Amino acid sequence: MKLLEARYVGHHRIERAFSDGGRGGFDVDAYLTTRHGPLLEPRYDERYLQRFFIEAGALCWPHGLERSPARLQEISRLEIAA
Repeated sequence: MKLLEARYVGHHRIERAFSDGGRGGFDVDAYLTTRHGPLLEPRYDERYLQRFFIEAGALCWPHGLERSPARLQEISRLEIAA
């Protein structure tokens, strides 16, 4: 499975489409409330957050942080369950 499309929709939220037909949102604010570390800090800046790109099917940022498609789908399931 790979991430095929990602689009910033505002308010720290990224909509995504996967090669298996799955779609979903990624609420970055909700994700960051329970995670900390130097690679996560730049994503608090909305301008930096929007600099994501897709590489080898993963969601990536210029400073080296990436989230695999499997991890992104897991995050979506956790958001739905909450």
